[in-house]
Amino acid sequence: MHKTTQTPTNRVCKAVKLLCCSSLLFMNSLNAQTVTSWITSGDQTKLLQQQATVSFGTNSGTNPSTVTVNAGTTYQTMDGFGYTLTEGSCEVISGMAATQQNQLLNDLYNPTTGLNASVVRISIGASDLSSSSYSYNETSGDTNMNNFSLNGPDLTYLVPIIKKILLINPNIKILATPWSPPRWMKTNGSWVGGSLQTQYYAAYAKYFVKYFDAMKAQGINIWAITPQNEPENPNNEPSMLMNSTEQKNFINQQLGPQMAAAGYGNIKIIAFDHNCDNTAYPIDVLNNSSYVDGAAFHLYLGNISAMSTVKTQTNKNVYFTEQYTGSGGSFSGDFGWHMQNVVIGSTTNWSKTVLEWNAANNSSYGPRTPGGCTTCLGAITVNNSTSYTKNVAYYIIGQISKFVKPGAVRIGASSSSGSIQSVAFKNTDGTTALVVYNSGGSSNTIKVVSGSSAFDYAVPASSAVTFTWGTATPPVTEFPGYYNIISRNSNKGLDVADNATTSGARIQQYDVTNGGGSNQRWKFVSDGSGNYYIIVKSTGMYLAVENNGTADGLKVQQKTFSSSNEFKWTVTSLGSGYYKIINVNSGKSLDVENVSTANGANIQVWAYTGGLNQQWQFVQVETTAKSALAVENVAVENTSPNDMMIFVDETDDALKIDTNHEGAGEVQVFNITGQPVLKKNVNFVKGNQAKIEISRLPKGVYVVKVSDSKGSYSKKILKQ
Repeated sequence: MHKTTQTPTNRVCKAVKLLCCSSLLFMNSLNAQTVTSWITSGDQTKLLQQQATVSFGTNSGTNPSTVTVNAGTTYQTMDGFGYTLTEGSCEVISGMAATQQNQLLNDLYNPTTGLNASVVRISIGASDLSSSSYSYNETSGDTNMNNFSLNGPDLTYLVPIIKKILLINPNIKILATPWSPPRWMKTNGSWVGGSLQTQYYAAYAKYFVKYFDAMKAQGINIWAITPQNEPENPNNEPSMLMNSTEQKNFINQQLGPQMAAAGYGNIKIIAFDHNCDNTAYPIDVLNNSSYVDGAAFHLYLGNISAMSTVKTQTNKNVYFTEQYTGSGGSFSGDFGWHMQNVVIGSTTNWSKTVLEWNAANNSSYGPRTPGGCTTCLGAITVNNSTSYTKNVAYYIIGQISKFVKPGAVRIGASSSSGSIQSVAFKNTDGTTALVVYNSGGSSNTIKVVSGSSAFDYAVPASSAVTFTWGTATPPVTEFPGYYNIISRNSNKGLDVADNATTSGARIQQYDVTNGGGSNQRWKFVSDGSGNYYIIVKSTGMYLAVENNGTADGLKVQQKTFSSSNEFKWTVTSLGSGYYKIINVNSGKSLDVENVSTANGANIQVWAYTGGLNQQWQFVQVETTAKSALAVENVAVENTSPNDMMIFVDETDDALKIDTNHEGAGEVQVFNITGQPVLKKNVNFVKGNQAKIEISRLPKGVYVVKVSDSKGSYSKKILKQ
C-alpha cells in the first residue's frame, strides 16, 4: 500500500470509449424483457438499493446520452472482485461475536446473499496493516527453511478467517503478496526498504514453496502470487525495493523453476504490483519471463490506460489489485473517482480483477505496523464485538461484484455522453450486467440500446446504476453414463460397503482406483421435475436416507426403490466442477461423517453448511451414446489433428502434447462445467513433448484446447 500519495477525489479520468457497431447477433428482439436495476447514489440516499424493474421496448428516437451494448464484441474473462484481507482485518473480525462475525463474512463473500467478493488478496508475512512486522522464518541463514512456520499472527487470525470464508464461498481465489522477505535476506537487514540479496534468491523461492505447502496443509490453495508489493516504494513498514531486472532474475532463475518442480506451476505469477505511472517495468518482466502470467497495478500515480498499454505490448493478462479510500475523503467524491477509474476504468482497460485495499479495520484505522497507513479506511469498520459499519469501498466493489460473476466476459459497451461511463459483461449463465456511472451534477435520463431494443432510465447525479437482464441458463441437467462421486474433502468416492447386495447396506467413502468397481459407479436418472435418482451399478439400488428420516446424522444406504422423496436428490453446481447433493425429503446434504478423510467413513445427511465434506465431484467412468460433453464454447470431441497428440501421463502427473508444430502456442484446460482451470503459454519444438504440470487439478474429466499459428484443437481427457 502506497501511503504517501492520497487519491485525489477531484481527479477526472474518462473511461476508454469502446466504439462498437451493432451485430447481427442481435437480430432477435429483446422487447418486453425485464431489466433489474441497483443504485448507489453519491448522496447516500440509496446504497446498493434495488429499484423498480423496467422493460426493453422498441428502439426509437435519439438521445444524446445513449449507451450501446454489443455482446458480439468480447474482451477479457473476469476472475473476480474483492478486497485485501490483511492480518489486521482478520484480527478485528476475529474479535467479533460469532453471530455478527458470520453476518459480516456473509455480507462480503456470500455468492448469493452478499457482495459475492470472489478474490481475496492476502499478505505473505506482514503487511503495513498487520499488528506487527513479521515473517515466517526469522532464523538468519536458514536457507533450507527448516524453521519455516505459519505460527504467529497468521495461524492465529488469518488462517481461521480464510477457512470460514471458504465455507461461504469454496471457489474464492486467493492472491498472496509479500511486503518483505525475512530481514536477514535483505541488503539492509531492516523491515523497511532494502533489496533482496542475490545469494538468497534460492532460499526466498523455497520460502514461497514452503508457504504454499503450509497453506495447503491448512486446506487453503493459493491461486496467484505477486513477487513483491509495490517494488518501487521503500517507505512502508514492511517494504522492499525490487527493480525489473531483479524481479526477472528472481522469477526466471529460482521462483518459477522451484514452483514448477514442487508441483505449484499452476499458481499464477503476476509481476509488478505497483502504480500506473510505469509501464516499462511490467513490459520488461512480462516479455522476458515465460513463467509470468501478467502484471498487477495500483493507481496512486499514473493513468489507468497504462493497463491497456501493457496488455497490448505483451499480450499477457493485467490485474488491478489495490486502491484505498482515505479517512479524510468524502463518500461522493471517493465513490465517483473509484467507480470511474478503478471499477469502470480498469475493466475497460482489460483488467481481470478489481480489488480495493483493506477489507476491515477498527475505528482507529488499525491495527497497523509503526510505519503503516494511518488513514486507510476499510470497506468495513468494526466498531465493537457486535457492531460494524459499511464504508464507501463496500459499495464500490459491491456495485459490480454482486452482478458480474467469475468467468463473465466483458462485452462491448459505448457511451455517447462524456458524463456517462459504462462497462458491460455477459455472465456464464447467459445474463447481461451493465454498470453505468453518471459523473454529472444533475440527473441524466439515458437510453440503453441492445440490438433493436432499448429502454430509458434516469440516472441520478454522481451515482452508479447496475442493470441486469436475461434469463439464467439452468444448471447442467444431463449426466450420461456412470460416475464416481468424489468427496472434495477426502478425494474418496461413494462406495457400497463390502460390495453388499442387500437393501439397507451402508454407504461409505473409499479410495477409487481406475474408475473403481461397480459398487463405486453411479448413474443419475431424472425424475422429470429437476431432481435425480442416484443408482449404483452393482445392484441397481437407489441412494436413500435410512428410515425415510429428516434428522441430521442419519446414514445413507442403498435401498430397493419405492415411491418416496427419500430416493430423490437435487444436484446443484457450485462451480469449478463441484456439486452439492440435497435429499428432497429431508432437505439435508450428502455429507461425510465427522469431516473424515479415512476409508470406510460413513456417508450421512446433514444440514448444508458449504463444508468441503459436502461438496462432490463427478468423474465420468462410463459413457453412453451421447458422450460428447458440452463445455461452454469448447468443442470436446477429439478434434486434434493427426500431427498433435494430447494425453495425460499418469507417471509424473502431467499433461503432454506430442506434435511436430513449431513456435508459440497456448494451452487452456476447462473443467466439466466449462470453467477455465489452467492456462499456459508453450513453445512447441519439433521432436519434443510439451509438458504441463497438472498435479493440483483434482481427478475428473477435462477439455484441453491447444491454440497455435496453425489453428485450435481440443480433446476430452480423463485425469484419474
